[in-house]
Amino acid sequence: MALLMWGLLSFVPVSAMATSLDWSTFKARFMAQDGRIIDTGNHNISHTEGQGFSMLFAVAANDKRSFDQIWHWTRKYLRDPHSGLFYWRYNPIAANPVADKNNASDGDVMIAWALLKAAHRWHVPQYLTESDTIVKAVLKYVVVDVANYKVMLPGRYGFENDTSVTLNPSYFIFPAWRDFERRTHLATISQLIDDAQRLMNNINWGTYRLPTDWISLSRTGTTSPASAWPARVSYDAIRIPLYTKWADRDNPILMRWQQWFAHYPRAQMPAWENMVNHNKAPYAMNGGLLAIRDFTMDQLAYSSTKIVPKDDYYSSSLKLLTALADQRF
Repeated sequence: MALLMWGLLSFVPVSAMATSLDWSTFKARFMAQDGRIIDTGNHNISHTEGQGFSMLFAVAANDKRSFDQIWHWTRKYLRDPHSGLFYWRYNPIAANPVADKNNASDGDVMIAWALLKAAHRWHVPQYLTESDTIVKAVLKYVVVDVANYKVMLPGRYGFENDTSVTLNPSYFIFPAWRDFERRTHLATISQLIDDAQRLMNNINWGTYRLPTDWISLSRTGTTSPASAWPARVSYDAIRIPLYTKWADRDNPILMRWQQWFAHYPRAQMPAWENMVNHNKAPYAMNGGLLAIRDFTMDQLAYSSTKIVPKDDYYSSSLKLLTALADQRF
């Protein structure tokens, strides 16, 4: 499909937000001079998640110079020239820094979304073209039909077999999908959004009926926690209520998350819980995890999203994402 067939550009609001101080802190701590974002909690690797998050933060902070640095590095080192997707992981100390040629679909979506936002903020048509190209690649390579659902696979390779597919619901970035829907007017994206919401609604395991970090969707349409991972709501799944509320403040699925959060005093909220046997982390949520908890519970304070010295890359990222969600960026 030619880019001109994608329809007229719809308005995607980009608010002028007071995130520049926290972005400056984030940038000073995690961004290399060449635009590589360093995951300090994961052996200083880089990945498309971090590149995409940081591109979005730079747009919100009106920092075009940093945006261009991050995007240039991402395009140079991670873009797959054959598919138009991005290699998900970069290890700077490995002989081959991108040995794994798979993509991570949430990173691809976040990069495309940041480019779309940047095109509006800075009136750069090339960003829009690049965003469109990535969205088309996502739809071509990782959006599939399973049973009566249209779903986005976590990556192009390794998540399908004859009987089921494996999904990561934290990759369902609903506010980005909504903006792509407005941009393209494609029924495929509308169905992807509706089916992802329906899939979440149909989860029926555990006391709270919450999706775990990784789930299995059978070819007959049944869901279960994916057997290759613990059945936990953990560091991935915590992003589900964030993206859900970001897109729709009144989504009834949020009530399930609120019930889980309300079961524990804030200071004793476990960092993860197994939704089948209810084993819990021996330590409490902190940092960015708590910021999402507070946002979901309508208890977000200014201090919840301030980056502090003990926050690593991921905690800091969750805090800034929560700040953007709270402002409906």
